[in-house]
Amino acid sequence: CIDTSGIVFNSASTGLIEKLDELMRYTDLVMLDIKHIDTDKHKSLTAHGNERILDFARYLAKRRIPLWIRHVVVEGYTDDPEDLRALGRFIGGLDNLQALDVLPYHAMGEAKYRELGMDYPLAGLPSLAKEKAIAAKGHIIEGIKEARKVK
Repeated sequence: CIDTSGIVFNSASTGLIEKLDELMRYTDLVMLDIKHIDTDKHKSLTAHGNERILDFARYLAKRRIPLWIRHVVVEGYTDDPEDLRALGRFIGGLDNLQALDVLPYHAMGEAKYRELGMDYPLAGLPSLAKEKAIAAKGHIIEGIKEARKVK
């Protein structure tokens, strides 16, 4: 199993693709974090666009590597119902999708950042109620169903 955000994927790098193709021969599952489906919102949240991440998901689908998507719901950042449905439509179009985890944001990372002497970008943001994560997962599943109807 590979657990990744996929940010280092680069389809234009022949050397990287050759190495990944070899690695995929031994890979039974990839757990892929998709922080936001909208590239501009992803960039404002992480300082990077999501193009490479989504390309990596497509790469995995082409190679039929089982895929487990994880999405953390952060209130005010990654909880917009239409964005969640768009995420669902994207992952619903991937034939290798095996599982979906929708996780509520928690503030446990704040202490780690403080110990490292770093500013925590989401400082003071409360943890998300479990019910809101369940509702978010419902929106994503709606999008998956929409994508699979179209096929």
